[in-house]
Amino acid sequence: MPEVKFTGQPATQRPWLVLTIMCIGFFMSLLDGSIVNVAIPTLIHSIGASYDQVLWIIDGYLLVFSVLLITTGRLGDIFGYRRLYVIGIVVFTVASALCGLADSPPQLLTARLLQGLGGALLFPQVISSILTIFPPQVRGRAFGMFGAIVGFAPIVGPVLGGFLLAHLNWRWIFFINVPIGIIAAMLALIVAPPMRPYRRHRLDLVGVALATAGLSGIVFGLIEGERFGWGTITGPISIPSVIVAGVALLATFLVRQHRQREEPLMPLALFGARNFAVGNGVGFVFQLGMIGITFVLALYLQMVRGYSALETGLVVLPNAVLTAAGSAYAGRLSDTFGGKYILMAGMTLLAAGLLALAAMAGPSSSAWSLLPGLTVIGLAGGATFAPLQQATMDGVDPRLAGAASGVSSTIRQIGGVLGTAVLGTLLSARLSSTLRSEAEERAGQLPENLRAQFIDNSTAAAHHYSAPTLPGGLSPAMTSLYERVSADTFAAGFVSAMQTTLLACAMVLVAAALLCFLFSSRKEPTTEPAQNRQAETTPQE
Repeated sequence: MPEVKFTGQPATQRPWLVLTIMCIGFFMSLLDGSIVNVAIPTLIHSIGASYDQVLWIIDGYLLVFSVLLITTGRLGDIFGYRRLYVIGIVVFTVASALCGLADSPPQLLTARLLQGLGGALLFPQVISSILTIFPPQVRGRAFGMFGAIVGFAPIVGPVLGGFLLAHLNWRWIFFINVPIGIIAAMLALIVAPPMRPYRRHRLDLVGVALATAGLSGIVFGLIEGERFGWGTITGPISIPSVIVAGVALLATFLVRQHRQREEPLMPLALFGARNFAVGNGVGFVFQLGMIGITFVLALYLQMVRGYSALETGLVVLPNAVLTAAGSAYAGRLSDTFGGKYILMAGMTLLAAGLLALAAMAGPSSSAWSLLPGLTVIGLAGGATFAPLQQATMDGVDPRLAGAASGVSSTIRQIGGVLGTAVLGTLLSARLSSTLRSEAEERAGQLPENLRAQFIDNSTAAAHHYSAPTLPGGLSPAMTSLYERVSADTFAAGFVSAMQTTLLACAMVLVAAALLCFLFSSRKEPTTEPAQNRQAETTPQE
């Protein structure tokens, strides 16, 4: 198979087939970011994991995945996108098998970290391949497929996970990846062309170390901040000090990249293109606000309405289907009209959908009452992913595709992690206030000797997003009364706190929509400095 060269023509006669194959691995990596969430109780009982260990089994994957994207994106530029994709699929598949075979929390955590590495290796290569094998006039449709998976996979995760747990066991949420991964790797080697834009042999290892350490500090601090109360971890080490150290290392990395004249890990020339710079800013803000939708809604459906993880997934599944369908159609519209205005409309509608969801959600609301808001959110979500990716990558030099996809993916990942941390803190703080207020209002329904304890327990329950704990030694009748009052208190308090959080998310999305005015309507090609360009003729992979 001939080596891909950038001549302005499609790099393969079967670009859609190639993209479909590469999206299989992309789908798997996103799916595993959410599918494990439904297995938390099972893992605690099956392999004797503590709650903190299970959280690290979930968060460790996200940490490794997030901090390596800049490096793995650039590795695609150096060694070829197909090669990195296949390596990523193989690593991910082997790690999935090791996850399914694990008999202890440390074994499972180690395998999950390896899964994160595999996901990080393959993820940027999908975006890079789109820039390589599709001509500019149809990239919107290609990014539409990409956006459909971005919106669909996180919702399918809990549904598929719940089904596997109900009919098989927790190991199959990992084993299911093995045959799919093997097939995807084989098809990629057979169908996808070798894709390497130009020859490069050196990797900025110091830059890799600085970027990885800096991003690790920031992402670790944001993920673990709430668990440590944003204070001390151990001895003199605290969450703020870890984040500050990460920011300092990342700043050092950027200074080094500015001074690096040959083969930088992250060519700062990328940000010379206005659309790339603006698109990453919009993507960061968008992801910060977008993450609150599933985060808050899942808590509401499970903790307030008492739905299982599987039932929660089924409630929001139509929303994901609309997002997937809308993303494909929005990609076509972006090819015709450009991504800027489609993206603005999508983000504005998302904000409107959040407001509708906040208005319709109540302590005893049914899933049907959420349908109008979820429908708007689903359609609007489909109008955001593809146009945002297209607008951001518009004008990026294909020779920098790997670096560009790695940078943009990293920025959005950090936006999502930051959004989860900020919204979690906002929801928890607001919930403490609303639960105390609701508890004081309802405490009169309980005997006087239980009222003060009930109010204190209600306030403390905010940290765990759950109803107040039940005191011991109560009679059956008093236990029933206490549970009813506790459930009513938590439901009312959570809904009030959720409405505040969704309003904040809507405001963030409106801000992201306004930032879209900064996009340029004309293409601005991004190139590397002349001394960094090398011959495009390279040996076949």
